[in-house]
Amino acid sequence: MRPATAAAAAVTTLIGVGAAVFAAGRYASDAVLKAAPGRPLPGDPRVTVHTTEPDRVTLTRSLASRRPGTYGLDGPGVHAVVGPVLDQVPHPADTVVRRLERVALGSLITGARVRLTPQLYTGGPSQALGIDHTDVSIPGELGPLPAWSTAGPRDTWVIAVHGLGATREHPLNLLPFLHSRRIPVLGLGYRGDPDAPRPPDGLGRLGDAEWRDLDAALRFAVRGGARRVILYGWSTGATMALHAAADSALRDRVRGLVLDSPVLDKEATLRALAAARHTPAALLPLAVRAARGRAGLYDGRRPAVVADAQVLQVPTLIFHGPEDTLAPWEPSRELASRRPDLVSLHTVRDAPHAAMWNADPARYEEALRRFLTPLV
Repeated sequence: MRPATAAAAAVTTLIGVGAAVFAAGRYASDAVLKAAPGRPLPGDPRVTVHTTEPDRVTLTRSLASRRPGTYGLDGPGVHAVVGPVLDQVPHPADTVVRRLERVALGSLITGARVRLTPQLYTGGPSQALGIDHTDVSIPGELGPLPAWSTAGPRDTWVIAVHGLGATREHPLNLLPFLHSRRIPVLGLGYRGDPDAPRPPDGLGRLGDAEWRDLDAALRFAVRGGARRVILYGWSTGATMALHAAADSALRDRVRGLVLDSPVLDKEATLRALAAARHTPAALLPLAVRAARGRAGLYDGRRPAVVADAQVLQVPTLIFHGPEDTLAPWEPSRELASRRPDLVSLHTVRDAPHAAMWNADPARYEEALRRFLTPLV
C-alpha cells in the first residue's frame, strides 16, 4: 500500500473509532443521564408470573425473585406487593413462591412479565396509605416543583427525595413510620419528574444540579414553620442531600441526614449503568468519560466533594450493602470510618440498589428510630 493510501486508511479508521466511541458514550450515558423516573433501570431483571392464588404467587426462579424481604411487582398495567419466599410450599424447581400481600393495580395473570421494585405504593399518601396530605407547589430554579406535604406537630421536618429510576412514590415506604412519629414530611418531585420542569437539555446530573431543587424545598419548609430539617435521600437523592447540607444557604437548619444507597462514586455508577446497557468492555472507560463530559460531571480522577468526610457537619445515618451494583458501598464504609463521630453505617445484606428497607423493614426502622429520636 502506498504511503498516502495507508495514511488515508489510518485516518479513516481513526475517524470510525472516534465516531463509535462518541456513539457509545451517548448511548451509555442515556442509561443514567436520561433515566426516566419510575421506569426500569438498565439491568433490572424481569421474571415471569407462573401461577397466582389469593395469598401467593409463583415466579420464575432467579436471584431477584429469591431476594428476602418485601418488594413491589411492577409490569404493564399491574402493581402488586410480595412478601417473603415460601420455601415450604411445593413448587417446580425452576420457580419461586412468594407470599402475595396485595394487588394494588390491575391483576397478576399467568405469563405476565414483571420486575421486582423497591416501590410498594402507587398514588399519593391519601390514596395509597390513608394518610392525609396536601399537594403543594414549590418555587424552583426551573419552575414549580410538585410535592406532597403531610402534617405533624413537630417543628423538625423530613424532606424525602427519591433517586435513580424512581419517583416520589418510592419514599412512601417509610411514610407510615415517619407519620407515626408525628414528623411533618415533604415528599419532593424534582426536575425531570412527572409534573416537574425538565432540564433544558433533558439530562440528569446525578444530583450535581438537582440538589438546587432540594434547596428550594428546604426554603419552602423553613417558610412553612420548620425550625430544623432532616434530609432523607435514596440513591442520587442522597447525593442531593449531601450537596444541600454542604452548600445551601440554609444548611444551618439541617439537623441530620439519612442516606440510603448513596451515589458517592459517580464514576462507578456511570460505569455500572453503561455496562448494563451492554457497552463493550473495551469501550467502557471512553464511554464513561464521554458521559461525564456530556453532563459536565466532575472529573472521575478526583473524589466528589460530597463524599469528603470533612464537609459533613451533622449526624448522618447511611443504609447500604455490598450487593448494591449501581452505587458501590465501599465509599459509604470509608465515609463512616473517617467520621465515626458523625456517621453511622447500617449494613444491609442481600439488597439491591435503593432497596435497603425492603430487605429487612423491621431492622431498618429500628436503626432509623434510634437515629431520629434525639434529633426530633
